[in-house]
Amino acid sequence: MNNQRTSLLAATVLALLAAPAARAIDVTAGAWTLSFDGNVNANYIYSDCADHNDVAGGLACVSSTTSNNSSAVSNGLLPAALTVSGATVQDGINLGFTFGLYPGISTNDGGSPNLQAIAAKDLGHTALGTAGLDIRQVFLTAGGTWGTIMAGRNIGLFGADAILNDMTLLGVGGGNGDYSAPANTSLGSIGLGYIYTDWLSQINYTTPDMGGAKVTVGIFDPLNTLGQAPANHSTPGFQAKIAYTAGPLYLSASGLYQQQRVPCSGVGSCALAAPAGSYVSYGSSAFDLGGKYDIGGFEVLGWYYRGKGVGTTGLFVNGNDAMGTARDSDGYLAQVSYKIANSKIGVNYGVSNLDGTAVDRATVCPPTGVVGCLVRRNDKWSLGLYQNVTTNLLFVGEFSRIQSKSDADQTNSSWNLNVGLFLKF
Repeated sequence: MNNQRTSLLAATVLALLAAPAARAIDVTAGAWTLSFDGNVNANYIYSDCADHNDVAGGLACVSSTTSNNSSAVSNGLLPAALTVSGATVQDGINLGFTFGLYPGISTNDGGSPNLQAIAAKDLGHTALGTAGLDIRQVFLTAGGTWGTIMAGRNIGLFGADAILNDMTLLGVGGGNGDYSAPANTSLGSIGLGYIYTDWLSQINYTTPDMGGAKVTVGIFDPLNTLGQAPANHSTPGFQAKIAYTAGPLYLSASGLYQQQRVPCSGVGSCALAAPAGSYVSYGSSAFDLGGKYDIGGFEVLGWYYRGKGVGTTGLFVNGNDAMGTARDSDGYLAQVSYKIANSKIGVNYGVSNLDGTAVDRATVCPPTGVVGCLVRRNDKWSLGLYQNVTTNLLFVGEFSRIQSKSDADQTNSSWNLNVGLFLKF
């Protein structure tokens, strides 16, 4: 029943804290048990950004003002959260629902909390602004001894374990720019060791526990490629995951497949070489695998991914070149942490590679005139301290260094330092 009424993200975040997890707020209402979980967090973030942008898709921040340095008070990789879940049993079936509301604390007007409208971005921080609300979770569950069905909007399967075990989940990690027009969150290690799993419309089925192993398979609402003209999809996306737990050992593997169909007119120079009304079609596929092991106060973990037509940083972002040819990508995240009393210190390193094509390497990027400016590699290392002040209150301190390199070997580098508080309930 507890798994039915607690959101996946909230449960994972609580499990990652150094002190024992606090109970959710539970209320009994008739035959239903309602649970309230969430967090509020805020970080002071000081960033030192590059002063030029030779790397398209690079994640080392580039200053948009006359100064390379910036200060901000903002959310970390997690926005604040309030999840409301319910659970009951009817006719022998465990039923549940979850609504997950994720507000930011920075001024974030207009459009998606993570993709603001251009006019809103131009405003930056001004008086009379408001924070953005990200509604990530709306789903139901139905389960029994035969397994569990989940239907609605929830975290994806591919790439989920990498981000949910990233120590910077509770902090900032990659600072995500100079904060002149902030998104709801920082980057953590997104695009710097793994592709963002995202929150997706889906229907999936999870088997009951089979000697420590569980398998989940699902169909997903297909995603269009960011920045390209949308197209109808005749088939859904598919994702699957297998996870195995044996004492201090946890292993998992996941994968996805989606058939892409993009109007050639929306791809770029493809439109110049193809008849009007033509489409570019290819299959996007990816897998990841990894695990973690606890020994004494140490935890060691790593995840690796590889994909074709999946791109980098976000799902299907920069997944194909200007002629519609799918790009290959891969990357990994490695992390070591040590927990003593109420403190945890850790270091992680991540890298995400994107293999450019011959078209990419010959492309001139305005306004710089650089040839082959598409990002080839984003990498980051972070050093963090996570101190439980109380059972529910966590102090976070991190330092992160980010570097981006293009196909033509141009390099941008940045770093950021953050300190903050994370309150869970």
